[in-house]
Amino acid sequence: MNFSRWRDSGRRFAFGPHSIFYQRHGEGSCALLLIHGFPTASWDWEPIWSTLCAHFPQVLAPDLLGFGFSDKPPHHRYSLMEQADLCEALLAHCGVNEVHLLAHDYGVSVAQELLARDLERHGHGLRLRSVAFLNGGLFPEVHRATAMQKLLHSPLAPLLTRFIRERGFGRALAKVFGPQTQPTPIELHDFWRLVAENDGVRVMPRLIRYLDERRKYRTRWVGALIHTRVPLRLINGPEDPVSGAHMAERYRELVPAADVVLLPGIGHYPQVEAPDRTLAAFLAFHRERVPSPS
Repeated sequence: MNFSRWRDSGRRFAFGPHSIFYQRHGEGSCALLLIHGFPTASWDWEPIWSTLCAHFPQVLAPDLLGFGFSDKPPHHRYSLMEQADLCEALLAHCGVNEVHLLAHDYGVSVAQELLARDLERHGHGLRLRSVAFLNGGLFPEVHRATAMQKLLHSPLAPLLTRFIRERGFGRALAKVFGPQTQPTPIELHDFWRLVAENDGVRVMPRLIRYLDERRKYRTRWVGALIHTRVPLRLINGPEDPVSGAHMAERYRELVPAADVVLLPGIGHYPQVEAPDRTLAAFLAFHRERVPSPS
């Protein structure tokens, strides 16, 4: 599916006063929810979308608030907690009461919060059936922010956003890809369009506050990884300078019976850089580790 068709075939739902874009395939009470990363959007899942739709009765992929084709209110206090609320609202909107998660980058923190809420529900309400993580900052103490992220998180951010252009954005994003799996000019252009949509560059300094939330809620979110009984798998591109091999090593240290699949040569975007290998690892997880519905 090309970029324009992805945008034009999407749906929308109201999350409070905000209009949220999402892709949906299929229907039913059980779904696979795809949670994207910063600074892009659900379009990241397109390379594996059709195969996932063939394996799950319903697949949902929202653009979180402030991202992609969803609303980007300029003065909003963006929060990972609110993004978890958004995901739950979308699931309710689509009639879902059992969900599998596949999360990347920023989305791994949203997934950790959903995992923590699942622990608190004690089997009541929405049921979380499995979680698969791609590269992301699961443990803030070993997350290595990029130079661009550091600048966006600094007092210089309002000035910086006036000068961010497609070429510089593309150079910065390409640095987190594997050396042999660099994004094409077309891919970089599409990523830029997601950020630039609806003047999205202006909200990036507000979105980047998620780095603070990861530290604030570390005990809660790492605790969810340690104490959950939900099947987990980390699929990791080890060449990623932000959350690659060092993040996988920390995962093995802290998560009981850690299930980790490394994709050699791959960087921060496994689903874009190596869609077939990412799918193989994800679908094997579901065959081997995730119980069938009762």
